[in-house]
Amino acid sequence: MENFIVSARKYRPQNFSTVVGQAHITTTLKNAIRNNQLAHAFLFCGPRGVGKTTCARILAKTINCENLQPDGEACNECNSCRTFNEGSSFNIHELDAASNNSVDDIRTLVDQVRFAPQAGKYKIYIIDEVHMLSSSAFNAFLKTLEEPPSYAIFILATTEKHKILPTILSRCQIFDFKRITIQDTVDHLQEIVTKEHMTAEGDALHLIAQKTDGCMRDSLSTLDKIVSFTGGKLTYQNTLEHLNILDYDYFFKVMDAVLVQDVAGALLIFDEILQKGFEGDNFLGGWAEFLRNLLVCKEEKVLHLMEVSANLKDRYRQMSGRVSAAYLVTALHLLNETEIGYRMARNKRLHVEMALIRLCYLQQAVTLVSNDQSGEVVKKNLIPEGAPQRLRAPMAQPIYGKPATSKTITPEAPRLTIEVEKGAQAPAANTGHTQPAQPVQAAPAPPAASAPAAQPYTAPAPPPAPKPAATAAPQTKLTGLVAMREALAAKQQHETANAAAAASSTIALTAGALVVYWEEFIDRFRQANKMTIVGNLQLAQVVLLAPEEIGLISRNIVQFRFMEEEKLEIADFFKKKFRNKDLVLTLSLDESQQEVADTGPAPLSSREQFARMIEKYPLVKELKDRLNMELDF
Repeated sequence: MENFIVSARKYRPQNFSTVVGQAHITTTLKNAIRNNQLAHAFLFCGPRGVGKTTCARILAKTINCENLQPDGEACNECNSCRTFNEGSSFNIHELDAASNNSVDDIRTLVDQVRFAPQAGKYKIYIIDEVHMLSSSAFNAFLKTLEEPPSYAIFILATTEKHKILPTILSRCQIFDFKRITIQDTVDHLQEIVTKEHMTAEGDALHLIAQKTDGCMRDSLSTLDKIVSFTGGKLTYQNTLEHLNILDYDYFFKVMDAVLVQDVAGALLIFDEILQKGFEGDNFLGGWAEFLRNLLVCKEEKVLHLMEVSANLKDRYRQMSGRVSAAYLVTALHLLNETEIGYRMARNKRLHVEMALIRLCYLQQAVTLVSNDQSGEVVKKNLIPEGAPQRLRAPMAQPIYGKPATSKTITPEAPRLTIEVEKGAQAPAANTGHTQPAQPVQAAPAPPAASAPAAQPYTAPAPPPAPKPAATAAPQTKLTGLVAMREALAAKQQHETANAAAAASSTIALTAGALVVYWEEFIDRFRQANKMTIVGNLQLAQVVLLAPEEIGLISRNIVQFRFMEEEKLEIADFFKKKFRNKDLVLTLSLDESQQEVADTGPAPLSSREQFARMIEKYPLVKELKDRLNMELDF
């Protein structure tokens, strides 16, 4: 049996023209080779599986080719190309920095650079995964990378450019590889399928390309795996089954059920999805992508953003014609909130089912319709047409006479209201505040709605206004500002009165309360794990010297100095606790306690300590004698 070679190695590009999806890089490199403008150091960076190492090898082979083609490609026939293809070239050295990242490895590489090539023009050093080098290895490589010999070219490849030192980046010519598009991946897979004499549906290849997310190596590995599973016949269904991808047919079915408000049908489809082994977050992610594709189908100029097969694109267009763009935006917002709260939900299935139910009744709850005359989107009024609609808040009932009879609000009502508010001497509507005695009528009212003239209501006399009543119209606009200032002043006065009342209710200063609050003050530092401060405070003695005087007695001068530094904080603490700003804190030093504290047993010498140990434990002396031990005191 022949040795099987995976497609990623079997169909690895051998020249620049076969590199997929990186034309901006291959064109630049070919032009540099033709014009003899090669840099001494290159840095290839980009996602995994997009051709960085492949392009590095092609570049290394091409610049040493003896019969370079006019288009900048290698001939693959000369001695240099043949030795490279056979893997026996002495001019190309590859180093895996992931496993050779020490300073010694780089020093060995630098020592090899000093020897000129025996055949060919250049010696090429390819360092893959260069971001794995240690900082010391980078520093050892700096000088050689900046000023290499004329025959040495370095090609560095990495997937994480941000981990490379800026001093390395400044010495290299940087090429950024991009992700391979889905269409380029599909075309390349179709070419390989044709060469291998296999059959594959276009939708199946699209699924593979979408699953691998722009990585050609993963796409080829996935293709090999599915070919082994299907026996060389790739269909949409067996590819779905192997890749464990949720079928788009489920989303179309759910959308049909949602549009007709078939809650039971939508829940049954979701249950079928769960029975196939998919989780709720997979459904939410796929459903959101489905709605996004429907929204993209609304505009032809953004249709290229939807990377699906042609058959599926037609189905999307048909479905998008049945749904409004406003509904899709609202549904996407709802799904986004559901997906955010999915991880925190305890009953995840119910969490997703509630989102489905809300989507079913979304059009009924908030219906967005298009106005044929103006073309603007407005919210549909769900109140029956026969019900009266209020154009503004109801007016307050008058406080004089009989209540005014209700009447239909005419379009002139807002105009009359504005005139009253802007008038120089017109009073405001009575809403419970003190108003002038005589009400002003804005317009003649019907006799039935007017108040009896014989019994006018006499309101209490208004407080003196800060300004004369007969002021100009521009000054009356400041009435609201003046009222706000008066309300703010009244509020500040009320707060000041409350503070004064709270201050007046002081707590009696007693020795018991003083000890309790002192322990509370020390406990604040104990909770903050400041044990040095706690020790100094515990040694101090707090006493009551007078009805409004607290004393702190220190035992030594060091503690006394500490209390002097903390005096303000201690005084403020006691003033707040006893609600008395007149409390006085007095510090004192008791030298008698200093002597007592300093007096203590004299320290024992090593010989005396051993003698006491023998008195207490006689076996220690017996052990010393048996072992013939000599003690060094």
